Amino acid sequence: MGKAKNTKFKRPQFSPDGVAATPVKHVVEDLEDDEDSPAAEFLDKLQSPSADLREYACASISRVVQQSQTIPGFLQRDAVRKLGPLLLDHSLAVRETAAGALRNLSACGGPEVCEDMVRQDVLTPLSALLKECCSGFDVNPSPATRGQNRTVMDVANEAVNLLWNLCESSSTSVSVFNKAGLLDAILCCLKRHSQNMELALSAAYCLHTVTEENSDLVHDGNSAVFDVLDNILSSTQTSMEYTLLRTLAAGSLWNVKNSLSSAQQSHTLTALVATLSNSLSLDAGELMPELWRAESARLSKGTKSATESNHTDEQPAGHGAGAEEMEEDVRDGKTNEEKPNGRMGQRNNDISDLLPRERLELREAKALLSAQQTSLEIIVNMCCSDEPSDDEWEEMSSSDESEICADVMSDTNFSLCSPLCLSAELHTVLLNHRIPQQVLKMAEFPSPTALELCSKDPSWKCLLKKFHQVQCRALTCLHNILASMDTESLGGSSGLQAVAQHLSSLVFSSAEVFKDEEFLEALTSALRSLLKIMASKSIPQCMTPHELMSFCEAATRCELVSVRVNALAILGITGSSLAKEKDTTDNLQLIGNALLNIAMKDSNLVVYGEALDAIFDVFADGDEAEKAGNNINLLSSLKALQPGFRAKLRKEGRGKYSPDQLCVLDNIRINLKRFISYLENLQRK
Repeated sequence: MGKAKNTKFKRPQFSPDGVAATPVKHVVEDLEDDEDSPAAEFLDKLQSPSADLREYACASISRVVQQSQTIPGFLQRDAVRKLGPLLLDHSLAVRETAAGALRNLSACGGPEVCEDMVRQDVLTPLSALLKECCSGFDVNPSPATRGQNRTVMDVANEAVNLLWNLCESSSTSVSVFNKAGLLDAILCCLKRHSQNMELALSAAYCLHTVTEENSDLVHDGNSAVFDVLDNILSSTQTSMEYTLLRTLAAGSLWNVKNSLSSAQQSHTLTALVATLSNSLSLDAGELMPELWRAESARLSKGTKSATESNHTDEQPAGHGAGAEEMEEDVRDGKTNEEKPNGRMGQRNNDISDLLPRERLELREAKALLSAQQTSLEIIVNMCCSDEPSDDEWEEMSSSDESEICADVMSDTNFSLCSPLCLSAELHTVLLNHRIPQQVLKMAEFPSPTALELCSKDPSWKCLLKKFHQVQCRALTCLHNILASMDTESLGGSSGLQAVAQHLSSLVFSSAEVFKDEEFLEALTSALRSLLKIMASKSIPQCMTPHELMSFCEAATRCELVSVRVNALAILGITGSSLAKEKDTTDNLQLIGNALLNIAMKDSNLVVYGEALDAIFDVFADGDEAEKAGNNINLLSSLKALQPGFRAKLRKEGRGKYSPDQLCVLDNIRINLKRFISYLENLQRK
């Protein structure tokens, strides 16, 4: 059943520490009647006539809701409706902290809370705030209000991040985004990249999110979007933050490519792939140590200067502070827990806002890894088809006995269309910019030198997770490229063997591999695609059968269905190759027993079907396969499994599995009947 499908990248929801957000309904709600709870205290202070007290309350809420167990207490007390009006408070500081509190609430509460916030109409004041901020960007501040313009941008940054979170989790938010004309506000923020990169990056992330699968947003002739994005792509600044900005712009352009004319598409495709290539070509293994040394030298010099200044009675050099600058200094001087702008709550493990503005080099390092991760995610989607592969469709429709498949197609108006593949132009552009080679290199990521550096410096340790994410995305990207490009574009036999060697080393690198489901899914998908190609080209594999058995046994214990399916497919691919060789009976018996055992024990029909399909592949032909099948009593085992599989498919199939899964499973039911007949005929000879 299992022809590996390429994977489309979908961003998961994360809380600030990078752990998937816990649904609020699963959190113990023990604050309902506790009037002394933090929620009751801080929400009461939101109504204070003192702007300072309102600001303090918002900042405190921003901090407290990062503990997901506190969120129900705030929601029960109508926190969203109480914070919403403060987005339009007369105090800019209150606006900023209110937006930060709502931003953290949306990030830490997850999709359910985001939907609830939308139902409580938080988007109405948020939309008004964004439009008001944009109208204030170009207001020239007087000497008496120096610093005000930067503060307006800070407010806008929090508002954009809140909007980003909501649109990431709620389709209703995207609809409101379209109808409220918020695209203009996001473009306005994006244009401020030369003045405020933090705001521009937030806007770029938001735009990248809202343009995905949103045909209503950008119509033919809407040149403003393309002009802004094209302008960013053509920028020549070399900082890592600009690299990230250009990468996000490239992703948005890819999302709206269908709104471009044919002439625009050709130019845009070349420009955006060049942008992705440039991002991936940067060597983090070399750049990280350079950035770290530069930061160490600068901070050391700054510490020395500060020490020397403490020995003089003179005032330190610098600009005199206006009223607003003094107010900001007071806010920034608060404890980190009470920092008012929500920067501790960036969702999706985006740590840029956790980093103080003066940590320039560390911010650059983080931007580099984010740019590379985003580039890989875009390439994943470029090389992805949502339709099953040609051979998968062929299998689904190969038999007129496939009753369930026929019924499902009738019920769902399912069509067997030829899937879209990479266009000749896209294929050529990807090869011209050496994207396959760059992805292969990223799959070997990360650099041991950079990892060691980040492990030793507590301030840089936060990048370790980012390194891991980049490698994980590279493996997913590799899987899709393997499924959509020819062998020669990937370096031929020697190139594939080198990749196989590296993937094998990752498999056995540590026991932790099997505890990280996302990484294990990416790794097994890539390995499955690679081994399939190598088997089809008769390229020797680098793992011994026993190593593969050890790996697959561990992978089939994973809770993630896709990992178990990949492991079974890998066993099937390996077994079918061994069946063509001599003296492989013992290894084929090991594989056959493992597949039968999983078929008997796994409760998931897709896994069950994959195990049967792998058995068909392994024992379909050859003297070695025939001997091994007889030794493990394959025929009697399959006869015993047949009634159970058929009954399980009838009982559980509809409603629990997708239409294409049902079609393939029903085809396996038919193939099981035929395979049993084939084995019976062999025994009669």
